[in-house]
Amino acid sequence: MYRFLLTRQWVILTLLGLALIPTMIELGFWQFHKHEHRVEQNGLISRNLEARPVPVSELTSPGHTVPRSDYWRAVTATGTFDTEHEVVVRRRTSDDDRIGVHVLTPLDLKGGGTVLVNRGWVPAAPNQTAFPDVPPAPRGEVTVAGRLKADETTGSSGIKDLAGLPDRQVMLINSDQQSQLLSRTVLGGYIEQTEPRPAGDLPEQIASPDDSSIGPHMAYAVQWWLFVAAVPVGWIILVRREKRDRDEAAAAGNTTADAPEQPEPASA
Repeated sequence: MYRFLLTRQWVILTLLGLALIPTMIELGFWQFHKHEHRVEQNGLISRNLEARPVPVSELTSPGHTVPRSDYWRAVTATGTFDTEHEVVVRRRTSDDDRIGVHVLTPLDLKGGGTVLVNRGWVPAAPNQTAFPDVPPAPRGEVTVAGRLKADETTGSSGIKDLAGLPDRQVMLINSDQQSQLLSRTVLGGYIEQTEPRPAGDLPEQIASPDDSSIGPHMAYAVQWWLFVAAVPVGWIILVRREKRDRDEAAAAGNTTADAPEQPEPASA
């Protein structure tokens, strides 16, 4: 009755369905794990942003790698901006996706040491070799508040670290690189400044990270698992349709074979 399932066409179709099922199950779990990661990250962002601000030197030191548990942690730093060694970070976008640069200014701490401060976004200069117009940092002693971030690397950011850039322009925010340029030790990571706010419109301070959106990953996971259920259901429907068509073809053939022969018309 179902001998047609042994034909080459049906064997290939069945094997294809069997191969798709574990693949789609794995894709569903991949999306589910991305959903879990996003939920966990949202919780981490919320906790660290809402935590009591602490002096940056309590969380990092020269050569220190900021752990993921301290990303976006609220920190403060008191010192004096070293505008002479200020650099800009190329190919950065504003909140409305305009291309520009980030302003990275060393802050010499009151108790000793230096920390990098990302003061925000400004438009790039018309000429890529020129240094853009950057509003000056506050003079004198200042207390900066912001979010602690880890050093950027090509591996973590996907940004290629280009060589031969114009003076005072960099591709990555990296404390090791800036320590070599400054010829003094720099605390690991950097501060994404939130206070004090600039007197004018620039630099545009970087918006807080999103800690509410969970993305579409859970919906994608459910879709993949629904596809898994659809494979055997679709296979059964196709099998029944094939059997029905074969039964109808066989019945039509038998009816034709059993029909009485019609006499030939007599010749004139």
